[in-house]
Amino acid sequence: MASLVYNSCIRDGLVGNINFSTDTFKMALVTSAYGAAKSHSKRSNITNEVTGVGYTAGGNACAVTVAAVDNVNNDIELSFAVTSWTSATITARAGVIYKSRGGASSADELVGYVDFGNDISSTNGTFAVTVTTPLKFQN
Repeated sequence: MASLVYNSCIRDGLVGNINFSTDTFKMALVTSAYGAAKSHSKRSNITNEVTGVGYTAGGNACAVTVAAVDNVNNDIELSFAVTSWTSATITARAGVIYKSRGGASSADELVGYVDFGNDISSTNGTFAVTVTTPLKFQN
């Protein structure tokens, strides 16, 4: 499955539920068994989060940057800082970025799904995620 921006992210940004300049974002890792759907809206919709040594449920902090408006391609890009898990023994297929409210998963708004293209594993090593292709809001 290709990377995507969840539909609810656009609405949540427009009505003020997500502020990309001030909110805290995290990336949770999921296995290939998670079926990403643009209609998912909350972290509680996410299934098949990875488990393993060195990984804590809910994932790690992940800084989000909003690029300038691209009037040629009619889009706005979201880019993400590298996030990593040290001494990790895990296998993941993708990362799910969400706004972390620090409580129930049913309150955390989803932003995007980043497909790694295949399963990536680490064995007692650093599992680092570098998002090389930004997610795009397109008009």
